[in-house]
Amino acid sequence: MTAEGENDGLRQVLLHERSRLLRFLAARGAGDEAEDVLHDLWQRVASVAGQPIGEPVSYLFRAAENLMRDRRRSMVSRQRRQHEWHSTSTSTEEEPLGERVLIAREQLRQVKDTLATLGPRAELVFRRYRLDGVGQAVIARELGVSLSSVEKDLQKAYRALADLRTRFDAE
Repeated sequence: MTAEGENDGLRQVLLHERSRLLRFLAARGAGDEAEDVLHDLWQRVASVAGQPIGEPVSYLFRAAENLMRDRRRSMVSRQRRQHEWHSTSTSTEEEPLGERVLIAREQLRQVKDTLATLGPRAELVFRRYRLDGVGQAVIARELGVSLSSVEKDLQKAYRALADLRTRFDAE
């Protein structure tokens, strides 16, 4: 069997076990983001080297558990960074200089303008996902579009903001 054939077989098992995997992920704290984690698992399965897998169901559940563990670690790390940043950046001695405040306001305005140029749906998807913390699957249901459309809107926003960041760094 070829590498592609192995991946196809594993994808078929994933599709067959989809509802069990969603329940498994929800029970481990994924909540509304279970669909997002399952999508990450789908992408991971698609990128797996074509080595034979003796117990594909066990493999998928272990991979799902590992994804949850990675997300949890990432969340804890992000919270720690934010806490450390907040504790170091909010000293009573050091108030932001007027110029820094003006520059930050201008950059924020440029970010808003950049998001607005992407179109109302892409802007809304970005805001709901990144600022409100709503899962991609929930956003897709709210807007009546596919999960793929939500992902494409996010990618468009990320590219636009990365380009803007490059311009900020050049200034």
